[in-house]
This record gives sequence, C-alpha cells and structure tokens, in this order.
Amino acid sequence: MANVYAKDNLVRISTVFTLAGVATDPSIVKAFYKDPNNTVTTLTYGTDTALVKDSVGNYHVDISVAVAGNWWYRFEGTGDCVAANEGEFVVSLSQII
Repeated sequence: MANVYAKDNLVRISTVFTLAGVATDPSIVKAFYKDPNNTVTTLTYGTDTALVKDSVGNYHVDISVAVAGNWWYRFEGTGDCVAANEGEFVVSLSQII
C-alpha cells in the first residue's frame, strides 16, 4: 500500500541509482511527479534546484502537497547508469478542518 500523508505537508521522494550493486551517478537524472489533477512536473538535476543529489547515486525531491488524492512519481537515469524507479503516495483530506 502507498504511504499516506496529510494535505499541506512536505513529502520527500527519493531514489538510489546502482550499477552492479554500486551506487552510481547517471549522466542525466530526471524526476517527474504527477498530482491528482494530472499536472506533471518535470525536474532535471543540475538545472532544477528542487532535484537534489545527496551523495553518489542518491537523489531526492521535496514536494509541497496541497491537493488530496493519489500522487505518482518517477526518477530516470540515462547515460552512465540507465535506470528508472516509480512510486506512489496518497494525500488525505483533514478530518478536522
């Protein structure tokens, strides 16, 4: 089951790229995420500061989630390390406000 977060949170998505079990930087790293309204955001490492490199092969994006529903994301690496990783999380409405 997907992770569930309350609306108006900052949600961190992350990935690790590996080659033969060793953390490796792809030549190009992209991250995509889609909100429940089907709006897709595309980020490229080195161009968009929201896509952060933590260490060799490890990347993350912090997403401010203001819309309740299912969110999807994908990381892609090309060049020196070709790989992709996808995931999903759910943002719930408040039961109080």
